[in-house]
Amino acid sequence: MAQVSNLRIKPVGHHVINSNAIAALKIKSDETLNRRPIAPKALAGLHGHNPKHNGLLAALPAADYERLLPHLEFVEMPFGTTICEAGEKMQYAYFLTGSIVSLLYETADGASSETAVIGYEGMVGVDIVMGGGASLNRAFIKSAGYGFRIKASVLREEFARGGPLQQLLLRFTQALFSQMAHTVACNRHHTIVQQLCRWLLLSLDRLPTNKISMTQDLIANMLGVRRESVTEAARKLQDEGLIHYSRGQITVVNRAGLEEQICECYTSLSKEYDGLLVANGR
Repeated sequence: MAQVSNLRIKPVGHHVINSNAIAALKIKSDETLNRRPIAPKALAGLHGHNPKHNGLLAALPAADYERLLPHLEFVEMPFGTTICEAGEKMQYAYFLTGSIVSLLYETADGASSETAVIGYEGMVGVDIVMGGGASLNRAFIKSAGYGFRIKASVLREEFARGGPLQQLLLRFTQALFSQMAHTVACNRHHTIVQQLCRWLLLSLDRLPTNKISMTQDLIANMLGVRRESVTEAARKLQDEGLIHYSRGQITVVNRAGLEEQICECYTSLSKEYDGLLVANGR
């Protein structure tokens, strides 16, 4: 079970957001999201982060964006935070800007497997607007960063209006379902090396760097395989000069070479995401 942390919250309010206005905002409060809090790093400002760093929010017409803006709260998202457990109703949805969230499906005996990853291109909390109520997965922050959250009740009300926000969220949900389908097929039919390559590239696509901080134990947990299998696959990629792994940090040295190792799942999924979300400003 991952550690659970506070999220550092700051309201965006009714301000017109630009880099100067963001830097001037102050911390209003800390709110405990889950049951076993640990102290997060204090923030002095929003560090230049803007709701429009999220692809969905950036794609909204000005009028829809301005209507949503007063309800957005800036939040720091530390590594290891569980946003929501499977079976729980999410109280907030999260538009990510500089973090990556992994959706994990867990069995009764504690085994788990990653079903999808979400970064700046999307939102955590599609269950809120799809009518299902409780979350089907555990949402776990696998790469620390930032985002903007909105109350579930507000998002449902905005979604019910129809229009651009509803269309954007429906397209993103379709893309997310496509990713889940590809993940299932890849985990069933392709080698551990190919699965690891797909996992690395999906993470890199959502990061501004070629470095991924992640232990082999956690990677094995997300892929639903033995740690020894991940160790062997990572060693193969390192021996071929594609990655460098040291003390929980993977550096992709040769992305082009990594792409030559992958199965068709990543390429097919990338094309589908581009087709569905290119209008979102990806």
